[in-house]
Amino acid sequence: MDYQHVIEQVMSAVQPHIGEGAVADYIPGLAKVDPNQFGCAIASVDGQLYTGGDVDVPFAIESISKAFALALVLSRKDTELWKRVRREPSGMAFNDLIELQLENGIPRNPFINAGAIVVADQLLADTGDAVNALRELLRAETGNPALEVDSVIAESELRTGDRNRAISYLMAGFGNMRNPVELALDHYFRQCSFSITCAELAKAGLLIARHGLRADGSRLLAREDARHITALMTMCGTYDGAGEYAYRIGLPTKSGVGGGLLAVVPDQCAVAAWGPGLDAKGNSAAGGVALETFARAGKFSVF
Repeated sequence: MDYQHVIEQVMSAVQPHIGEGAVADYIPGLAKVDPNQFGCAIASVDGQLYTGGDVDVPFAIESISKAFALALVLSRKDTELWKRVRREPSGMAFNDLIELQLENGIPRNPFINAGAIVVADQLLADTGDAVNALRELLRAETGNPALEVDSVIAESELRTGDRNRAISYLMAGFGNMRNPVELALDHYFRQCSFSITCAELAKAGLLIARHGLRADGSRLLAREDARHITALMTMCGTYDGAGEYAYRIGLPTKSGVGGGLLAVVPDQCAVAAWGPGLDAKGNSAAGGVALETFARAGKFSVF
């Protein structure tokens, strides 16, 4: 596969769409991000990296962190997690409370906020420090030993996180939190605030593309668990736009409101795109164009 040619096609197709959408202004730290930026990186399983645009500009990982936190929990072989969170698409907004109330505090999947808070809570219970566990994983997989939480974004998350508090206390009321709510939320907010670049995110995504094998060749996840993560990314990874992504792109994808998108082609590569402007579903507007072009140009699809 001529990935460099694919990158060139992506950059050409995206150019008219850079700046489209709206930044996530409900988080003050994200409201200040210049929307007229875009980057795309492809990391192949044979160790090559192909890039275009603003691939070395750091941005907040936000909900893409949920895939890596889930990987860490699943790596511990703790099947109790699936008693606390389901594996079904939601069809509701990622921070919805109504469905959670109706379903007795059990989130639909680990990628909506409620489910991701449960995963962070479980990782905290398992490790004693969920943020550090995720930090160590991301540093190793990206090759950046200085990768760190952006304190400005973390403070913004904490200051504007009342809806996530409501979600967490609702789950606690149903007995579905292991740690004190504010402690679990502190780890969750900081988890979402890691600063990462497109190039680094693509490298980290190889963990999933390689079916659970780490950058050093060791195995973090059983192949079956890695398959479960790709299935959940396909069904639930782009909020309530997942069906449209499956239709248009056909690849396991996880998005974040920082404007990042991570997609994997199992056994071949991981691709990261970043454009801060979001569409109505909360996914990067320019990034969606990029992934659609990538999938078409490379004839990639899991279907």
